[in-house]
Amino acid sequence: MERTPDGTPVGVDDPYAVAGVCDHLTDDGRCRFALTRAGDDPEFTAERRDDGYACHVGEEGEWRACPHYRSTTDGRECYRCGLAEVRLAHDDARPLVEEHHLSYGDAASSAPNGSDSDDAGPHEITVALCRWCHTKVHKSFARIDDDASPDPEALAARENRRSREQSESAFETASERVDRE
Repeated sequence: MERTPDGTPVGVDDPYAVAGVCDHLTDDGRCRFALTRAGDDPEFTAERRDDGYACHVGEEGEWRACPHYRSTTDGRECYRCGLAEVRLAHDDARPLVEEHHLSYGDAASSAPNGSDSDDAGPHEITVALCRWCHTKVHKSFARIDDDASPDPEALAARENRRSREQSESAFETASERVDRE
């Protein structure tokens, strides 16, 4: 199983098996990295420009082959147990769902089974995990693809936030608010 630089497990053997479409891939199949950040890698950009800025890997391609591949989460739902995020405006409470990195280190540590690789190098690959699954993955042998249900404490925290959200969105007339106070 892949590990963080601190040695804790990340919950997968091969991060690319769970990685999504590249964040730089546009809807029309072009490479946004080459279009917007040409100065960061002029050689790569020149190759993409010669090919009409088309992604050389493609939507279902071998992501390891791209030096600028990145797949980050939207953070709306836990990948492992499905717990949905509930955020309240003007509340600085810790999120229920956090970003979890699957890919760390150099190309060799990003390759399956720690094998040497001629790949492009480290890629940022993240998924969303609730705080409870995140802890289980890092502190045990739990995997992100386990068939898991939300932790009871996680469900309680989510429902608490939902009830607060509903109470804040309820309509009260000014006279009702004055009567309550």
